[in-house]
Amino acid sequence: MFDFEKHYSGDIVIISVNISRATVREAHEFKSFIDEEIKKKKLKIIIDLSQCDFIDSTFIGVLVVTLKRLAELGGELRIVEPPSIAHTILTVTGTLNIFNTHKSKSEAIMSLMDPEQIYNSMIS
Repeated sequence: MFDFEKHYSGDIVIISVNISRATVREAHEFKSFIDEEIKKKKLKIIIDLSQCDFIDSTFIGVLVVTLKRLAELGGELRIVEPPSIAHTILTVTGTLNIFNTHKSKSEAIMSLMDPEQIYNSMIS
């Protein structure tokens, strides 16, 4: 398993962070990983932090910069919430308030789909 993996659901990119500690050591690679998708005009991105027990300020900074960049390009970012300590860190710093967060990947995907896509996925 890689530190970062991507999957697609239609025009949505789901980036899974598969590390327990997301720190400055991984932040540069993570930013590059996301930037590749934005360069491909993938502007609906979900970051799955459900495997992260700890997130440092540099890694949080990458999330904030990504949110701002996507907003400038007309895109959207969703976060799948991390567990326990990482969730507390994001809450205490107020960072969690600036993101559109979800409890699961499927909930985040649904939030980015238009009503017709939701309807079509339900009948197929």
